[in-house]
Amino acid sequence: MKLPILIINMKVYPEVLGKKALELAKVAESVARDLGVSIAVAPPITELRTVVEGVEIPVYAQGADPVEPGARTGHIPLEFIKETGAVGVILNHSENRLLLNDLGWLVGRARGLGLETLVCAPDPFTSAAVAALEPTAVAVEPPELIGTGKAVSRERPDVIVRTVELVRGVNPSIPVITGAGIEGFDDVKKAIELGTQGILVASAIVKARDWRQKITELANALR
Repeated sequence: MKLPILIINMKVYPEVLGKKALELAKVAESVARDLGVSIAVAPPITELRTVVEGVEIPVYAQGADPVEPGARTGHIPLEFIKETGAVGVILNHSENRLLLNDLGWLVGRARGLGLETLVCAPDPFTSAAVAALEPTAVAVEPPELIGTGKAVSRERPDVIVRTVELVRGVNPSIPVITGAGIEGFDDVKKAIELGTQGILVASAIVKARDWRQKITELANALR
């Protein structure tokens, strides 16, 4: 994971249904190239391979299930994500939470497969617990702020400061990413000033009228 980084979680918003996921990924790739910043995308699982094959920036899966390949109808094993060419996976998002033992299993198995893991946590203490699992990065996102337009860096800067402090105490090599309510340049700039090394964003970009303008705005703050 090249830091600082802007990670775009497309979720399963209708704005990225079908070919539109690749369109957004290509815009993100173009901005990354123009600005010389690190941008990654996490498309819907149905579009994962299409996006991986269509862009050169890092592509993450939005989640995985704690199962091995086999008779697992409807599940998504890490091996199937790896085979698409994705570089990693987002785990434990507040919209798709995992039990601690399942999370630990997934992080360890992903490491063995050479997949990066961005593990989400709702608060500083959970972030520290997650850091003990040695993921690639920890993303702190207070769930009550997600999608509200009330940026955690403005509304709850203490959450970022405390998370960075606690995670560094557990493992100083694990970067802290932050998200929830991030909307504009100042939100990103403030988050970086508070000690995080990247931003996880969804609706602010996906629902923007002009994808390029919004991605450029947020990416510029990383510079």
